[in-house]
Amino acid sequence: MRSISELKGSIDFAQPGALEETRFERVHNVIFKDSSLASIVVAHEIARLIRQKHDSNDNCILGLATGSSPIRVYEELVRMHKEDGLSFENVITFNLDEYYPMTKENIQSYHYFMHEHLFNHIDIPAKNVHIPDGMVPMHDLNQYCSQYDALIDKHGGLDFQLLGIGRTGHIGFNEPGSHYNSKTRSITLDHITRVDAAPAFLGIDNVPRKAITMGIGTIKKAKRIVLLAWGTNKAEIIKETVEGEISSEVPATYLQEHPNTTFVLDRAASSELTRIKEPWVVGDCVWDKKLKSKAIIWLCEKLKKPVLKLTDKDYNNHGMADLLTQEGSAYDININMFNRLQHTITGWPGGKPNADDSKRPERAVPEKKRIIVFSPHPDDDMISMGGTLERLVEQGHEVHVAYQTTGNNAVSKEEAIKYAEVCQALYQKWSEDPSESLIRELTEQENMEADSEAVLDLKRLIREKEAIGATRFLGIPDQNVHFLKMPFYGTGTAKKRKLSENDVDLLSDLIKTIKPHQIFAAGDLADPHGTHKTCLDALKLAFNKLNAEEFMKECWVWLYSGAWDEWKTHDIDMVVPMSPDQVVKKRNAIFYHQSQLNRVMFRGDDSREFWVRAEERNRNTAKKYHQLGMAEYEALEAFKRMKLE
Repeated sequence: MRSISELKGSIDFAQPGALEETRFERVHNVIFKDSSLASIVVAHEIARLIRQKHDSNDNCILGLATGSSPIRVYEELVRMHKEDGLSFENVITFNLDEYYPMTKENIQSYHYFMHEHLFNHIDIPAKNVHIPDGMVPMHDLNQYCSQYDALIDKHGGLDFQLLGIGRTGHIGFNEPGSHYNSKTRSITLDHITRVDAAPAFLGIDNVPRKAITMGIGTIKKAKRIVLLAWGTNKAEIIKETVEGEISSEVPATYLQEHPNTTFVLDRAASSELTRIKEPWVVGDCVWDKKLKSKAIIWLCEKLKKPVLKLTDKDYNNHGMADLLTQEGSAYDININMFNRLQHTITGWPGGKPNADDSKRPERAVPEKKRIIVFSPHPDDDMISMGGTLERLVEQGHEVHVAYQTTGNNAVSKEEAIKYAEVCQALYQKWSEDPSESLIRELTEQENMEADSEAVLDLKRLIREKEAIGATRFLGIPDQNVHFLKMPFYGTGTAKKRKLSENDVDLLSDLIKTIKPHQIFAAGDLADPHGTHKTCLDALKLAFNKLNAEEFMKECWVWLYSGAWDEWKTHDIDMVVPMSPDQVVKKRNAIFYHQSQLNRVMFRGDDSREFWVRAEERNRNTAKKYHQLGMAEYEALEAFKRMKLE
């Protein structure tokens, strides 16, 4: 991993093949600690190109992408324009794609996106901006697309093309089946692509079925291509693209044939690459504790053996001979790993009183702890750690639950109407009953129309009262339930504000008031709308702000995973068993969130109810532990400890 100071101006970054490669990889790629650092480096490469072209009195022809991946790149370009004098007067841009049909004024249009994130903030001449027109009449569409390609060629082709990648492997909107020679054209969007876009459109039914996109052939003619990929959601397709055969079923694999392409990845997006996931297969390793755990569990799963049955031969035959040399024998390795796994299992998530805690995941003292469970939405606590939450209450700890956002975006219009009608029936004798106007507004509301403040309040109250019902069911006093209503979330649309000091203050003030010994928080980054990541980022900033506080030295932070993923077994530091009865009680707690049953708006491409996902995940975790040689449990909830610096 390189720092930005090492990479600014680096020639290596712009030379595919100059950095690390393995026999598995077919595309040059660079891995960064996080997407922010990576984006800044990419922005600086673009800035160097713009300046070089300016110095030679040439135009700089940029191909630009939309979506969440390039936003930070555009932010840095804007910053360089405002603070470093970077001019875009010699820049001509061509965007990759646009939904069809789509008006320029629609907030989901890529025309709107580009102007909001880049063009409105720099000095690029308006005539130099080219974005596919989502309202071209159908009978003129083919000719329009041909002219788009011809205009790129007229300017000498793209000097630099910025790309993202979809989970289908699409680049631009070149979906599976796209030909390597395809030009700019109209295309029908893949179902997965529409599912991924659904949160922004407030439901898949509102996502257009077609788009205009540059073709694979158009993209491959660019002199330089940089593809961005962030997060665990992109890890599988990145592995397939970087290490797989060229195939029209994964259009991004066509980039393997391009002589000047770099994939820029964060750690999460690179996590499935062989050299990251299984480095012992690639070459020599530094066998630290984490890598040993990862390798041994991988070997158990590959050979379908419990830990204690692995042999010297197993290690030698799978690239781990140097681990044997370091540790002495398979017997020693296996015993140590078995004990490590065994010590993660506890029925006392808050620590067991009057017990030896040297081999337990949590401390025995203080015997009764103050605990805050942070939940991004008003149901993540129950879905992700409902069984553990019950244990903490049952064992006498002072448990607080803090809901970071209102979650009102996830309440459907139909659900809101139902509650408004209940209010109307209950308060029909009131002279100033607001329910009639609410029902009228909801009934007449267009699909993409933003909610009014009154509707947002109704939906917020629905989620709050559901959450109160669930926490009461588990025995948590109402005064220990906190609805923080973080401002970044309160837009009424899927698009959120940036984190502000107010967001962080809400968290730090609560922590400072309660002075917890334990904090549980959502640590996964796989939720489709990104709220979990934003909530975790805010929490980290709050920890930094409270770093000097004495009570923080005694505060342990445990991260749970959300409804979309589970921790890898080697990353787990604590698992809490659940009996069959506890599984049912957790299910019933989830059922209190009635607005999220049956008609969940943002469930991704997994059609299962959240309670079904939670139970299957918890049972699968228990099954994995049993297959590794641990005792057989009905279900396990898993946590990873985050150590505060």
